[in-house]
Amino acid sequence: MNRKQTLIVTMALLLSNAMAGLDGTIINTALPAIVSDLHAIQYMGWIVAVFLLGMAVATPLWSKLGERIGNKRTYQIATLLFAADSVFQALSSNVLLFLIARAIMGIGAGGMNTMPFIIFADLYEDPQKRGKVIGYATASFSAASIIGPLIGGWLVDFMSWHWVFYINVPIAVISILVVQFFFKEPKKTVTKERVDYLGAGILILGLVTLLTGIQMIGTGSAVLIAALVLTGFILMALLFKVEENACDPIIPNRLFVNKALVIDFLLFAILWGAFVAFNIYVPMWAQGLLGLSALIGGMTQIPGAVTNFAGSMLGPSMSSRMGKYCVIAIGTIAFLISFGIMALAGVGIPLWTLLLAGAFEGFGLGLCFNVLQISVQEDAEKKDVPIATSFAYLLRILSQTFMSAIYGVILNHALVKGAAASNSNISIAMLNQLSDSKNTGSLPADLLPMMKQIMYDGLHHIMLTAFILLIVALLFNLGIQQIMNQAVKKNKQTYVEV
Repeated sequence: MNRKQTLIVTMALLLSNAMAGLDGTIINTALPAIVSDLHAIQYMGWIVAVFLLGMAVATPLWSKLGERIGNKRTYQIATLLFAADSVFQALSSNVLLFLIARAIMGIGAGGMNTMPFIIFADLYEDPQKRGKVIGYATASFSAASIIGPLIGGWLVDFMSWHWVFYINVPIAVISILVVQFFFKEPKKTVTKERVDYLGAGILILGLVTLLTGIQMIGTGSAVLIAALVLTGFILMALLFKVEENACDPIIPNRLFVNKALVIDFLLFAILWGAFVAFNIYVPMWAQGLLGLSALIGGMTQIPGAVTNFAGSMLGPSMSSRMGKYCVIAIGTIAFLISFGIMALAGVGIPLWTLLLAGAFEGFGLGLCFNVLQISVQEDAEKKDVPIATSFAYLLRILSQTFMSAIYGVILNHALVKGAAASNSNISIAMLNQLSDSKNTGSLPADLLPMMKQIMYDGLHHIMLTAFILLIVALLFNLGIQQIMNQAVKKNKQTYVEV
């Protein structure tokens, strides 16, 4: 491929990041209207979790499919699946159909979002050039994240939430066609090892069982939840054993022997489990507590999208001067400021406070993602770059799924507790309506303050939980830096003695 073809293909692959940015911010903007229309506020955690579950199950499998049929065809199949299920999701008439379509859409997203980063590793062998391209990928995500809330809010306010999913279709088609005509995939030795069907089956069954058990916390019986979670852990432990003897393992055990790679994985998991709370619940805060429209509520995501771009551009250059763990620590502190603002906020905080918190959240995300993504590909062995890239993505998904389930439990507990304490004056159905500002006019005006307080209690505890998780991430990071500094001092002392 010449330089022009490489640029065109890169632009086409960046469209997948744009779709991810659009889907993430649009769904968050439209979520209050969706749960209100489908009477599904108690399923809000599931709406987020099933999408992430689909991604989790499929992500490692997409990279293995790429090794067999090529990364080009794999990307196209995944993107087509994502677009097709966007349509089915938009046509869903009840929450069950919506959840099924969202889960299948997540399966496509698992490949559509990870394959470009694997392809970038082939197109740009120079880490500095690849870092810039990953920065552009973040920029395309950020640009779409800026446009997404505006488009999503406008569509919800003036048309309906169904239209926020149709926008994926033309973007996906353009990306697929451009990749088809311009991407000349480099010739590689296609693996002829037997497919690890046993490992794939155990992985899928283990993830589904484990995450289903986690998602049922607060709604299912304790015995069933314990059985599902325990079974999930047993299956994942069995997978580790099975992969030792597999010819071409789905997740090679050698990844976990690489200490630097394991640290990257852990940081990804902790940070992504925390930040997902902001994107999901701040639009609900804006609409349910402040009474703002979906359009204005979606604008709470815009400052973060702008600072995300700034952080992603600054991250690689800062990392070369200060070290990656120091940059990640700065990003974590930005996260802490954001969630600290939300944890201290009251029911009626001004809109500018949400925007300020969003700006810090986006800057932290931009710094951490770019640096960690490059770190994973640099710390992995050359042959393990595809699976390490997809496994890092899998860990982020698992963390987001787990924490979205926990956040959903926290919110549901607050809603049920508040409704029970109201002496039957407030119902879950009324709180459903409160989540969408368009419906608050039909609610009893004298009960609105109490209803907002009930919703606030749930959202406040979610932000506090994420804040605590970020403190854990910062302490872990500082501990790693301390260990590394001691190792450097020891090496210097040994050198001087020699």
